[in-house]
Amino acid sequence: MNAEVSTASRPVEAPVSKPHAVESRVPAPEAPGSLALQWATVRVLMARDVVRFFRQPSRVVGALAQPILFWFVIGSGFAGSFRVEGAQGLGYQQFFFPGVVTMVLLFSAIFATITVIEDRREGFLQAVLAGPGSRLAVVLGKALGSSAIALMQASLFLLLAPLAGVSAATVNLPLLFTVMVLSALALTGMGMSLAWWVRSSAGYHAVMSIVLLPMWVLSGAMFPLKGADSWLAWVMRVNPMRFSVEGVRRALYGVEASAAVGPASVAGLEVPVLLAFAAVFLGLAAVSVSRRE
Repeated sequence: MNAEVSTASRPVEAPVSKPHAVESRVPAPEAPGSLALQWATVRVLMARDVVRFFRQPSRVVGALAQPILFWFVIGSGFAGSFRVEGAQGLGYQQFFFPGVVTMVLLFSAIFATITVIEDRREGFLQAVLAGPGSRLAVVLGKALGSSAIALMQASLFLLLAPLAGVSAATVNLPLLFTVMVLSALALTGMGMSLAWWVRSSAGYHAVMSIVLLPMWVLSGAMFPLKGADSWLAWVMRVNPMRFSVEGVRRALYGVEASAAVGPASVAGLEVPVLLAFAAVFLGLAAVSVSRRE
């Protein structure tokens, strides 16, 4: 009896209703495509080289002071003895100016691609190569960054063009820009393809002194093709950097000045030759980067 009462007096618990689980489907972020990953690799490497250049004030000052001193000192020294048949009105500083513009591109390529050795030593490039970007994207990123630095330096030096007798109204800007861009890409590709095989900065400077500097000297930058010895004339004709110098000279002074110090048949061939030059050495740089150690 007592058990029945205690049982009856116990409150009856109402059944607890479980709330229905609300299913929320948040769409997962889409994975970037292959093209976006390649462009991101190129953009990051290019921006990194440009920012690093401007964070080194001594490098910026040296990049401007060296070509100016080189042009004034050597131009003044050879001004009295420079004579070219058929170009009596052409002084040595006018003749030498396009060669110095090409020298700026050359030295910029040397100092910019030397960072390949530093980045490999610090492990940065190994981390980039382990990422989703391809080897070609790595080469293009470094090449575009180095070329952008070279073009900025050459553009600043070109502000002195009126002192070399260049008239702004007669400058062929499309030809000048195209020749400078292709030259910078070609020289950067050559520097990268060599820097990848060299372990030290000192060894890289030695290789550059043997390869790139003679190419610049024998490009018609310091002395004209006309009047050169037979073997020097042959070397200068097959030197691809000659098309860089002649392209800049033709863009600044016209076809007549270019033909006065070299063969007129070069006119019109600068862009195709430099395009092939850049494609070959950028391809060699991609092959060098793709090799397994």
